[in-house]
Amino acid sequence: MTELTLRLQQGETETTITVNQNEFTIGRLPECDLYLPFGGISRKHALLRKKANGAWAIEDLGSKNGTQVNQSFVTATRDLQNGDIIWLGNISLVVVLVNPVIPIKPPPPIADNNEQRTILRNVKQLQQQWIAAESQDDDITTKNKSIARLKDLVDIAKNLCAAASIEEIFSQVQQVVFRYLDSIDRLALLIDVNGCNHLELVNAGTRNAAEQKYLAADGSWISRSICQKVFEEKVAIQTADTHKDERFAGEHSILVKGIRSAMAVPLWDENKVVGVLYADAHLSSYHWENDGEEELSFFSALANLVASSVQRWLLVEKLKTEEVIRHRLERYHSPAVVQQLISVGGLPDGRLPTTESEISIVFADLVGFTALSERLTPKAIAQLLNNLFEEMLQEVFAYGGTLDKYIGDCIMAFFGAPEPLLDHADRATAAAKGMLTRLQRLNAKGFWEEPLQLRIAINSGKAVVGDVGSSQRVDYTALGATINLAARMEAVCPPGECVISEATYQMLTDASDFQEMGDHRFKGIDRLVKVYQTKMS
Repeated sequence: MTELTLRLQQGETETTITVNQNEFTIGRLPECDLYLPFGGISRKHALLRKKANGAWAIEDLGSKNGTQVNQSFVTATRDLQNGDIIWLGNISLVVVLVNPVIPIKPPPPIADNNEQRTILRNVKQLQQQWIAAESQDDDITTKNKSIARLKDLVDIAKNLCAAASIEEIFSQVQQVVFRYLDSIDRLALLIDVNGCNHLELVNAGTRNAAEQKYLAADGSWISRSICQKVFEEKVAIQTADTHKDERFAGEHSILVKGIRSAMAVPLWDENKVVGVLYADAHLSSYHWENDGEEELSFFSALANLVASSVQRWLLVEKLKTEEVIRHRLERYHSPAVVQQLISVGGLPDGRLPTTESEISIVFADLVGFTALSERLTPKAIAQLLNNLFEEMLQEVFAYGGTLDKYIGDCIMAFFGAPEPLLDHADRATAAAKGMLTRLQRLNAKGFWEEPLQLRIAINSGKAVVGDVGSSQRVDYTALGATINLAARMEAVCPPGECVISEATYQMLTDASDFQEMGDHRFKGIDRLVKVYQTKMS
């Protein structure tokens, strides 16, 4: 007597079902002998029946998606053999027969069907194929079909051109794909947003709106190996049964998420691939054996239109980002430095990274600010400082300097970062002289209610420079002993003059404007520091 058991495989779990009756129903209804409440399974899907000779046979009960045995659809009652694999939706049942009356027939080797089930084409070969729509019909029918499809593409192109955001672009693509490709369940748009050959999932959708909330936002359901191959090799891929294709059989997402059929094409605009349009389904798309190349051609033609819209969106986003970066950086850097930072992409992760740099640091402090504060109203003090900083900063930027911060009535700036400058000491001293000269000229014109004076101190050396702060607030600043010494040196600077350290003095191309002021000891620094000064006339 022939005994029948079924091995149900779900991911890494295997369940053995013993068939004890002569007729055994499988389906989504609870009253079925084998209850399978899964997508792709009909209410009464298939029937197993024991024949008079003891053999077992299977019959499809008019299921929506069909019943398959060893990759072939069951269209009439079919005898089962030991080792057969029954497919219902994305559920597989392995047939185990004990004392079979029919000789065991091994399942066909996977390699026999790989080429039939997977299409891999160069994108250029698919450019006009869908429009041409090769057919066995007469020439007039073929021509009319081509015209209709060309009109469809024109309409699609118009809608994509009108899309202003990536969400609108994807919405248009989703409508078209689900209208034309009945076999597709899920759709994803992946883009190389930063141009660094890394695909990011920017949007995804499902045919069934109720399933949208179950779609993982991290894109873990997407076959990354398929997408990466499409992106890197600029090829279009369509596989009718990933489980039977050894190139994808070992991929985690395919095995765990139950992907049976998939299709992916590059977003190819001229010579550049900017992303991938990806679609998949839980069920094997066996009709692709006949119509697969035509659907892949349409998917590729659509992707070419999408590529142009995505390129336009990327350009707009880049311009928006550059504008934000420019506004931020212009608070710290000269316009020339800002443009250079933008052109080389100087803001990884939105920040200027901290680096050790050779710089010259400048502290320019207003003399007698405390006394001024006693005589002026708060509003007048604010206006005075605004005017002073506006004038002095022009000299800093004129020599390629970077504004660190305003400390009350003091300007802190440095030269040599973020872009290295070999002559940072010369630039710092030139900017200091420019500030003192400009202030003298403004005093002579009576720009202020009373004459103003600055004390300026400069030191040169190594410092850590970059964005420092919390997630809420970040400052581009310089840190280290070089900065601390420059701040201390202000105390020995006479009003209306500039003092520099020996380190700065040694770096100057022409130090004739400076004279030795003597050795000084500063708080927190356990050595004598030689200081030089110059008087501006």
